Amino acid sequence: MATQKLTDYEKKRLENIRRNDEMMAALQIHSKVSLLSNATKRQRDRSEKTYKVSSEKKPKKNETPIVIRRSLRARGMPPVSNGLDADSNEDSNKTTLNKTSISPEKPSPRVLGPLKMRDFYEGSVSDRAFIDTLLSFDKKPKLGVRLEEEFDCFKVVKEEGNDGALCNSAKRKVKSEKLDCGIKLEKREFEGCFDLGSMSLEPENIARIMPGRIMTVGFLPRNDVNMVAAGDKFGNVAFWNVDSKGEGGDGIYLYRPHSGPISGILFQQSCLSKIFTSCYNGYLRLMDAEKEVFDLVHSCDDTIFSLSQHPNDVKSLYFGKGHGGLSVWDDRTGRVSSQWTLHEDRINTIDFNSQNPNIMATSSSDATVCLWDLRIVNAGKPKSLKTVKHKRAVHSAYFSPSGSSLASTRYISPFKPPLNFDFFSMQSANFMDMTNEWLAL
Repeated sequence: MATQKLTDYEKKRLENIRRNDEMMAALQIHSKVSLLSNATKRQRDRSEKTYKVSSEKKPKKNETPIVIRRSLRARGMPPVSNGLDADSNEDSNKTTLNKTSISPEKPSPRVLGPLKMRDFYEGSVSDRAFIDTLLSFDKKPKLGVRLEEEFDCFKVVKEEGNDGALCNSAKRKVKSEKLDCGIKLEKREFEGCFDLGSMSLEPENIARIMPGRIMTVGFLPRNDVNMVAAGDKFGNVAFWNVDSKGEGGDGIYLYRPHSGPISGILFQQSCLSKIFTSCYNGYLRLMDAEKEVFDLVHSCDDTIFSLSQHPNDVKSLYFGKGHGGLSVWDDRTGRVSSQWTLHEDRINTIDFNSQNPNIMATSSSDATVCLWDLRIVNAGKPKSLKTVKHKRAVHSAYFSPSGSSLASTRYISPFKPPLNFDFFSMQSANFMDMTNEWLAL
């Protein structure tokens, strides 16, 4: 029997499978996956770092017995013409008031007013050390980071890995484009393998800090303290002081100031003891360590998907809400000062260029990354400086510390051939995600 001739589609499919296998082998993905699986699926012991929820039993509500009501007519009795007297009504009201005062309930995160931190702390150990740490930052001068040389992990040369093998040098193709505002845009395509042998995941650097799936992550902007903040889909906000020693709970502190998924965590630039958080329910809250409260600063009917702050304006908050809307909340007036519709779908991230803060980058689920000049954004029909289109939703877009590059991440289906690393508009990059899950950055 003659061999059936392959069609062009089948040839292309086999070629993609072969190319995928070669890339997976070059990146050593399978070996790294096995290492991560062994690290995460190891037997849990007392030395593992994790959040600890308070074991105190909450007082049970006084439940009234269920009484099946039957009318006098159903019981074959004549109806009573007179009702209860005034004394009986007063006794009934007193009983109801006494029952409600005896069984106090924990306040709900849906309350609009200020929330006391101690009422929404979920940990088993005191958070006094955490609050004192935040307050100490305001007394110390903020240590700046001098950028003598920016590290670019994609500028790979031949170097020796842990196994003694040499990694092939990456080939790069550069296409340049210059905008009218003087920003140079480059699209770079990289080919070759990257040395991952020097990267490792140590057990002491692993911690389970909250119960739900992490939606957003933030870092304390200091180079002398390693502190991570994260928010999950249940409205929890956790802080992990990685450098903590001798603190109960491994330096992990868990709060629940929101009732919906957390969409943004932002450390106040001028005062690190104040931390802004946002959630899908449309709430913006300010965690004030000095007052020990979660204060409500803004609420809206639309879902808030992203949160950011202008580097030169600590009195304003930029947040993406609804279908492509971006609003600016002014702390001085306590209201929204500006709002635009920049995308056709939700805005996932907002970031500002460190060298030119008037340049803003937004990523959206409409599969685009856009650069904006805040000085010329028209309220009616805003026009971007540059729009980079992707095939799928873009999860994030952030400038590098020097402001010379912009990296973006998007989802790539594991059933499609992986794309090369592409660098757009100040080196914005596509990140290959093989987990078939959303990224939290």
